[in-house]
Amino acid sequence: MARLWLWAGGAGLFLALLVLRSRFSGCRVLQEFAFRIPRRTEEVLYRLDVGWPTHPEHFTGTTFCVAVDSLNGLVYVAQRGDNIPKVLVFTEDGYFLRGWNDTVDTPHGMFATSTPQEQSIWITDVGSGSFGHTVKKYNSFGDLVQVVGTPGKRGTGLNPLQFDSPAELYVEDTGDLYIVDGDGGLNNRLIKLSQDLMMLWLHGENGTGPAQFSIPHSVTVDSSGRVWVADRGNKRVQVFDKDTGAWLGAWTSCFTEEGPSSVRFTPDGKYLVVAQLNLSRLLVVAAPPVGDLGPCSVVSTIQLADQVLPHLLDVSAETGAVYVAEIGAKQVQKYVPLEGSFPSFR
Repeated sequence: MARLWLWAGGAGLFLALLVLRSRFSGCRVLQEFAFRIPRRTEEVLYRLDVGWPTHPEHFTGTTFCVAVDSLNGLVYVAQRGDNIPKVLVFTEDGYFLRGWNDTVDTPHGMFATSTPQEQSIWITDVGSGSFGHTVKKYNSFGDLVQVVGTPGKRGTGLNPLQFDSPAELYVEDTGDLYIVDGDGGLNNRLIKLSQDLMMLWLHGENGTGPAQFSIPHSVTVDSSGRVWVADRGNKRVQVFDKDTGAWLGAWTSCFTEEGPSSVRFTPDGKYLVVAQLNLSRLLVVAAPPVGDLGPCSVVSTIQLADQVLPHLLDVSAETGAVYVAEIGAKQVQKYVPLEGSFPSFR
């Protein structure tokens, strides 16, 4: 008898829903017996390149970061571990070229810059050794060219400049550097340095207010002169004017579940690609027009397998491919734009 009443109640609720649907849709109740599944509003913009790299066995440590030299078609990967090459160099097609290890202690973030005259790779080193707590510049073969910060001495000082846990950096074509220093250490700050390492502006206070940070983890610059910071602990992206450092606003609505761990723009500037570490998820967010941040709007989601843990990513300016360093899976994966999803980047 209980089952009969349960069945009758369920049937009654179903018919009631049909009646409500017919009232608001203008259709007869029994014209359609099944509800249609709502169409997804998100787009599918990328596919996984399952063949990249051609020999994944070269990943022998924990892959923390990746950087693309689009001018020369190279992909740099930094990994942690004992008695392994800390930096691996691949082609964008996935072929392994070389590895090197000198003077890299504990890499966290990296950035590649390239001109016809010079190829450079910048690495943030959070290690405790003699080269730790610094940002270092290398040539493409691993020769140390420049050290920013006070080697081996963690701190908050500005003169001389000290770092504690520099998470990542972005280098403009002018040579200006944007450094986020605060992966859970003493500092929670964003620093802009000139090419000759003069301090241009600084935001350096721990907190939840405008221009304050809790684990600033990634930084990028768009073509409109705005600096975007993944303020991971505060579950938001903060935006600044690159010339003055003025705070322009923040996005929070897209990151209610977890803060962003990495931010990079697509080459056309149309989308911001965001990694969320513990959710093992990538978000593709619509970039706002100049002068108005507007609301945060996710246009596409790439859900990775559990415990993949995407840490930092980079985007090829030549092909639009997204390379993701995954500390859980201990690999880098490549996602390529679907045909027709983007204009040609070449």
